[in-house]
Amino acid sequence: MKAGFILWVRQRFQRAAPLTEIGRARQLIDAIDRGGIPLNPARVNAIARDLGLEVSRKAPVEETVERIRGCLVRHREWES
Repeated sequence: MKAGFILWVRQRFQRAAPLTEIGRARQLIDAIDRGGIPLNPARVNAIARDLGLEVSRKAPVEETVERIRGCLVRHREWES
């Protein structure tokens, strides 16, 4: 019983593995598709740059989000 409790505690407080660039991008797009609005353009730009996209600081967030979507589509096609 004690071992089961310790296992439960470890699982409960275990940290999740850090997300990959693709994982962060998918989370962003999923949140936007659920109706969320990206409030931090710097974070959106950072995700895009992590994917290898060149992004101007002056680029509209909507444009950057569409470029991220395109990158995810290309990634899905590459995986297939």
